[in-house]
Amino acid sequence: MITFRALELSDVDVLYQIENEESVWQYSNTNAPYSRFALEQFVLSSAHDFYQDGQLRLVAECEGRCAGIVDLFNYDPHHLRAEVGIYIMPEFRGKGFGAEALRQLISYTERHLQLHQLVAFVAVQNNAAIQCFEHAGFVQSGVLKDWIALRPGIFSDVSVFQCVVR
Repeated sequence: MITFRALELSDVDVLYQIENEESVWQYSNTNAPYSRFALEQFVLSSAHDFYQDGQLRLVAECEGRCAGIVDLFNYDPHHLRAEVGIYIMPEFRGKGFGAEALRQLISYTERHLQLHQLVAFVAVQNNAAIQCFEHAGFVQSGVLKDWIALRPGIFSDVSVFQCVVR
């Protein structure tokens, strides 16, 4: 079972591993490595308040181990929506932990954040992520052509997944 908790300084090594995994950069806006110092400052400067920070990063734990990280970001207070990102640690992949974490995130946003909608942009070739979002109840609502740059001159379409929370 997945439980959420706030980031702590002890998570910096895990964040360092995740944020510096170059294979993930193509799906995010990352194009350079992060230092441990920068990640420590991120953890320390976060108010852990979704409304104040406009984002929320939670550790998804399973039996006391970090199974992954879920992110809410690009919070829109007028339309009550946010984007979702998820990273599942390699040893937890393919076992349903990602979909469980997303279902719990949906429930969390409904109970505690009063959001109306969650959205995720998933590269069309990222089959594992597509299945994860679908199993969690997200619905594909469209495709954006050439939306992300995988590498210089090479672009990928993304599927837009939405979940109406309430």
